[in-house]
Amino acid sequence: MRAVIVRRFGGPEVLEIADLPVPEPGVGQLRVRVAAAAVNRIDLSTRSGALSAAGLLPPLPVVGLGWDVAGEVDAVGPGVRRFAVGEKVIGLRDLLSAPGAQAEWVVLDEDALAPAPRTVAPELAATLPLIGLTAARSLALTGLGVGRTLLVTGAAGGVGGLLLELAALRGVRTVAVADAADEELVRGCGADWFVARTERLGAAVRAVVPGGVDAVVDAAVVGVAAHEALRGGGTFVALLAPFAPPPLRATRVVVQEVRADGARLAELSALVDGGQLSLRLADRLPLIEVAAAHERVAAGGLRGRLVLVP
Repeated sequence: MRAVIVRRFGGPEVLEIADLPVPEPGVGQLRVRVAAAAVNRIDLSTRSGALSAAGLLPPLPVVGLGWDVAGEVDAVGPGVRRFAVGEKVIGLRDLLSAPGAQAEWVVLDEDALAPAPRTVAPELAATLPLIGLTAARSLALTGLGVGRTLLVTGAAGGVGGLLLELAALRGVRTVAVADAADEELVRGCGADWFVARTERLGAAVRAVVPGGVDAVVDAAVVGVAAHEALRGGGTFVALLAPFAPPPLRATRVVVQEVRADGARLAELSALVDGGQLSLRLADRLPLIEVAAAHERVAAGGLRGRLVLVP
């Protein structure tokens, strides 16, 4: 099968389309014929060697790329009970497994899979697992309920947009931080207030929510500037540990670590089918154009996800 791999770290030029053996599912695993696999910024960190330097990847010579996937089950291992051959699924593969989801087939644990949304194409469905699970877990870590206030940085991005929609479903009021040009987009996701990105973020947020917000999810990795918008005793959720601010003013700082979670992913898939979560596709590219996909993600400015189609 064809799969995206790297044998050395570097720029997009190190990406390869390799011919690898078709993987076989083990106990409790399924093999998925890939219809589409999303390209994430963490793929860029994998390719560059940043994740390896942090001890989060196995050593070379070969690392497969791709986290989230949409496709069809085409083989099941012993002990699988919830899915059968022919079912449409989405899933998040484990970071340490190889090859990755950017391939013609991928093997995943049964617990990492969920039924694919029935109302959207596979290319859109493939954009959900990583950003959806990140958004859902981040919101859960805030512990917020009806009427509480949440600041979302990077609100126009994939994680940020889903956070706004999930928070609205919970009755949480949100302050969205994004570029001025994205105000209409984030308000369409359910933001109660909009603040354009500024160096004095804390003051700008406190101007609309006196006393500060109850929690922050720092999807844009703003760090200390976003923490200044938090009330004393509030919760700050960081997506990257190295950029988590110190817990000043008796605040609680936690780091969100996304994990494969088929049960939670099934809930998100159902919300997509119910029209309560919206997915955005920037473009679909053939697998052989993976280097171009990395370049476009690195350039920024996408208002949707890129997916690769084998």
